Amino acid sequence: MKNVHPEFSFQSRELEGQIEGTLGDPPNRKNYDMMVNALVSEYADGGGIDDVNMMAFALVDKIRFLDAKGLMREALDYADGDPSKVFAMAECTGDEGAKMYEAMTSNFPELARQAIITAFLFKNQNRWDDEDQSLEQLGRNDDGDDVDEDDGATDDFSGLFDEGDRDER
Repeated sequence: MKNVHPEFSFQSRELEGQIEGTLGDPPNRKNYDMMVNALVSEYADGGGIDDVNMMAFALVDKIRFLDAKGLMREALDYADGDPSKVFAMAECTGDEGAKMYEAMTSNFPELARQAIITAFLFKNQNRWDDEDQSLEQLGRNDDGDDVDEDDGATDDFSGLFDEGDRDER
C-alpha cells in the first residue's frame, strides 16, 4: 500500500460521497446516469463546472487507465506535476467520452490532471492507504506533553502590572 497526497485522498472520499449521494438509498441508477450524462455533455461542449470532483464524477464511468503505476507516482503531489504526462496515462472511449476528455485536457489542464488522478484513486482504493488526517486522529496519540504544566503567571509577566514600577517613572 502506498500513501498519496492528503488532498487526493480527501478528493477521492468526496467523490465517493457525491456518487453515493447521487445514487441515493435505495440506489437509483436512472438519476445517476442522467447526472453523469449531463456532466459529460457539458464538459464535451467545452464548458462544465470548474471543480475537481465534478470533473472526476464525469470521468469515473468513462475513463480507462493505461498506467496505474505512473498514476500512483503522480498522486504523491497534488499541486505540481506535468498534466500531459497524466493525460497519456488514461483515455476515455466512445465519441462523447473522447470528446469530453479532449475538451477537459485542453481547457482545464491542471484541473483535469487532478480529476484524472482523483478518479483513478476512487476506482483503485485497494492500491493506496487513506491516511486519516482528522483532528480526532491527529490528537489520538497526543499525551499532552506540549501543554505547560505551570499555568500560573511568571514573575516577569506579573511584574509588568506591578504598581510599584509605575510610581518610579
